[in-house]
Amino acid sequence: MPGLSSLSMPNSSSDPPSEPRIDPPSERRTQLRGVEAITQALEGGRDVRIVITDRSLTSSGLSVLMGRCEAAGIRVRHANPQEMRRLSPPGLQSGVVAMLGPDPTVELHEVFTLPGVVWLLAGGRYPGNAGYVIRSAEISGAAGVVIDARFDRVGRRDCGRASMRADRYFPVYFAPSRDAVELARAAGRRIIAIEDVGSGAPWQTDLRGDLLIMIGGERDGIAPALLEEADEIIAIPSAGFLPSYNLQAAMGIVMGEHLRQCSLPTSRQ
Repeated sequence: MPGLSSLSMPNSSSDPPSEPRIDPPSERRTQLRGVEAITQALEGGRDVRIVITDRSLTSSGLSVLMGRCEAAGIRVRHANPQEMRRLSPPGLQSGVVAMLGPDPTVELHEVFTLPGVVWLLAGGRYPGNAGYVIRSAEISGAAGVVIDARFDRVGRRDCGRASMRADRYFPVYFAPSRDAVELARAAGRRIIAIEDVGSGAPWQTDLRGDLLIMIGGERDGIAPALLEEADEIIAIPSAGFLPSYNLQAAMGIVMGEHLRQCSLPTSRQ
């Protein structure tokens, strides 16, 4: 993406503190597998949001669980075996999985009260890249994603498809960047931008806590007026001839460093 050009490594005076914050797993999306684990979660009053079952499998225990979920108003989906394999870690496939955690259908202003990062794609042009942002943000445990792009209904549908339907499991909004910035400010979030005018690399920036992280579109980067709203600006060093990373690489680098600093627990149980 434009705006992530080569620069020398900044000094380490802004290195984040060495002790990471460990966010309570119960406040984040968590995957449970198997009838017994999901039943225990229901009995324990945990926030089971979605239950997904392999439509090719049947058992009395699974039928009882599905009936219990439907009676409680919990969303139930019946997926094909291929999707179930994709939803399970390698070697740990299950015939039924459940998602615990915050409600994925909260309103835009509510997502800024949830723990974790809210990602903002400011000015995206391509549904494929927006889908990458959505999927990667969900996998990394983000609170939600705001997409500022002129996609019509078909374009938004294509974003969901490109995300491999990660938009089913956490909040995704199509809204102006300015709205996201104002809500982040009102919620007391730090705002971090990824752009070539930054003064620190990702590993020299404190990426812990509840943030709004902005990343620019594929052609124009982050608009100057929006960039002025950032509390900190990250620049990703490069060492080759080409002057910039694409959007996907830039987001992946910052996302990985965020996870490292936060020492987030796995979402799989």
